[in-house]
Amino acid sequence: MPVATSLLLFTLAALAEIGGAWLVWQGVREDRGLLWVGAGVVALGLYGLVATLQPDANFGRILAAYGGVFVAGSLAWGMVVDGFRPDRFDLTGAALCLVGVAVIMYSPRAG
Repeated sequence: MPVATSLLLFTLAALAEIGGAWLVWQGVREDRGLLWVGAGVVALGLYGLVATLQPDANFGRILAAYGGVFVAGSLAWGMVVDGFRPDRFDLTGAALCLVGVAVIMYSPRAG
């Protein structure tokens, strides 16, 4: 599977997980109700499904790499949806996480 497809899967997984968590947050913390919570639970389930589509067979590797995508994606979500303004440390940390994703997922391996 090409890197572009893998990156697309990470993006879809991030949208499902971060969006799902945000929907649950809105349902509970912002008193929007159980419909929001339920939609969030469905989105979180879709995240789990999308994560299984990655080509690597190692659960730990996929989830470790996805962690970096989640960090950067969460900051981006906050910027777009909630008006959050990350500082230079947020941005530096997110960049480091994305470098980690690249090393974990796309480094050449024997075999």
